[in-house]
Amino acid sequence: MALYSAAASVLAGLQRREGSLKTLVYTSRFQNVKQLYALVSETLRYSAVLDSILASAALLKAEKKLSPHLAKVLVYDLLFGKGLKCGGRLKVLMLKHRARLQAELARLKVWKKVNRNEDLLVPVPGVSPGMWQAPQVPRYVRVNTLKTTVEEVIDYFKRQGYAYLGKATSMKDLCSLSEKQFLLDLHLPDLLIFHPQLDFHKNYLYMAGHIVLQDKASCLPAFLLNPSLGSHVIDACAAPGNKTSHLAAILKNKGQIFAFDLDIMRLTTMSTMLVRAGATCYELANQDFLTVDPYDPKYREVKYILLDPSCTGSGMVNRLPGPEGPPSLERLQALAGFQRKVLTRALRFPGVQRLVYSTCSVHREENEDVVRDVLQEYGAAFRLVNVLPSWPQRGLATFLGSECCLRASPEETLTNGFFIAVLERKPEGDDIASSRSPTSILTCHA
Repeated sequence: MALYSAAASVLAGLQRREGSLKTLVYTSRFQNVKQLYALVSETLRYSAVLDSILASAALLKAEKKLSPHLAKVLVYDLLFGKGLKCGGRLKVLMLKHRARLQAELARLKVWKKVNRNEDLLVPVPGVSPGMWQAPQVPRYVRVNTLKTTVEEVIDYFKRQGYAYLGKATSMKDLCSLSEKQFLLDLHLPDLLIFHPQLDFHKNYLYMAGHIVLQDKASCLPAFLLNPSLGSHVIDACAAPGNKTSHLAAILKNKGQIFAFDLDIMRLTTMSTMLVRAGATCYELANQDFLTVDPYDPKYREVKYILLDPSCTGSGMVNRLPGPEGPPSLERLQALAGFQRKVLTRALRFPGVQRLVYSTCSVHREENEDVVRDVLQEYGAAFRLVNVLPSWPQRGLATFLGSECCLRASPEETLTNGFFIAVLERKPEGDDIASSRSPTSILTCHA
């Protein structure tokens, strides 16, 4: 029972974008992490097949108390794994439906004209049948400067037998790391880079909150927001909290972070993580950011906003290929509509001077299109900032000024897929110039 509950929780965490598959497995507290990782990986691999069988067998309608994620892992082990590894109520329940589930599997094979279970899987281009591999990106380790220093962490890893090669000078340096070498990132001063195959979830520094295992692209929003010491900041869609802890480190716990999230479970997890990270300058709110009043006196001193709203998550390389394929146009339009609403809400805060909008999506509809549409309304007051001019991948050329935005990808930046736009309030007087030149609304500034 514990195995299946843990696997269902990991699936739910993936759906809520709480972390990568490996991170969620290692933080699950289930003792046999290899067994858990294998079960979740295989369940995800057969996800489309399992969805079809569950629907045709009407299992969730017959067993209304059975959650979809738990049903999925149980049906996987019953039909495709080595048999159920549980007893009691769950085993009785699944055995009651076994004949129907097996019949639906047989019917699916006939319809697909295949003989083997593996032949039901949708092939992934360039990957051997039955296998899935994420693009190889380095293992990024952010030093939590609330508890330690970059120098102390470098010394720690050197004592562990790793060779420190200094600061990277180009992306090529990252591709030649051996498993016993590491670098300092060429853009972020508190980010170390290790071989992709290394895992530090059981490392003392991670468990003590001295390091955070966070992809480089995910570190960029807080770094580029760069709030000044003592300032007030909003993290609008905050969970699972890595960016919030990064903001606290940049602030050196001097200031105030208002962190919002609608999911109470994610906030609970986030609270635990922030305590471990040594962050103290935050206030968590279980609230939809769209319901926050920008003119509430509580937020009158807010000058910085970090906005990383819900998205398709299509840029996450540690996420197994989705069974449903690319998101539908309807889903993209719905997400983009929500993203425009929260970005518009953020720009209504009267004191905000700088805002970072980011997603872990590769879709233009969630990225450049959202920024363009909102700036067409708020461009008289805000402008895009041309950040990190040396960054190799820029925004898609869909509007004048989109080159100020940043994109990231495994192929070009050796990170997860990501999008970032930095907006700042124009100085007084610029609005007059903008009103005379409509095209200047969408141009960017250094």
